[in-house]
Amino acid sequence: MPTLALAACGDDGTVEEGDAGTTSTAAQTTATADATATPEAEAASALPEGCTDVDAPQPKGEQSLDAPKDRLDAGKTYTVTFTTNCGAFDVRLDVRGAPKTSASIAALVKDGFYDGLTFHRIVPGFVIQGGDPLGDGQGGPGYSVVEAPKSSARYTKGVVAMAKTQIEDPGTSGSQFFVVSGDDAGLPPDYAVLGKVTKGLGVVTRIESVPVGPGDVPLAPVVISKATLKVS
Repeated sequence: MPTLALAACGDDGTVEEGDAGTTSTAAQTTATADATATPEAEAASALPEGCTDVDAPQPKGEQSLDAPKDRLDAGKTYTVTFTTNCGAFDVRLDVRGAPKTSASIAALVKDGFYDGLTFHRIVPGFVIQGGDPLGDGQGGPGYSVVEAPKSSARYTKGVVAMAKTQIEDPGTSGSQFFVVSGDDAGLPPDYAVLGKVTKGLGVVTRIESVPVGPGDVPLAPVVISKATLKVS
């Protein structure tokens, strides 16, 4: 089974996999480091206040995990906390609306899959994107699940969803996710909705403000140091 990969924003404004070299219009209009600056100077000046400068982690490499078979208890609340060098934010999983997607992400979190991964793509006013073990928009857990969202699904600020390639069925996902940072991403209901940010939306905004270069790649690493799951 091919590994999954997230892509840059397509010409139609969608969030896709497998096109990490494309630079979006939004990214082109954002502030980037001066072309004459050294890479070291660019990295040093890239992080906004509230972020800590960290080294880029080594990619974890290709993964070959099995999709989880168990489902989460719909009567309980599951919250994932992503702790990064720019702060932490909480995502409440949509267990009822996306049981397969939620169970997959919960299993990955419990296995420590997201620890040490990055937000490899940032498009101001659109999304921040992460969860790739290869770190270049081309990786995944080694499996995919398919759970098409409702036709009424909207990708507004704080919504967390999963990316897919253009050729994959609606709702296909692996490990890579995106957080909508703009008021409304204007996406069609093709992306499995994982949940919504319930705490730390300001951290998402902070990550969104990290300057990017070609391919919407951050000029300094934004790293998920730890992802944890709370059940209540």
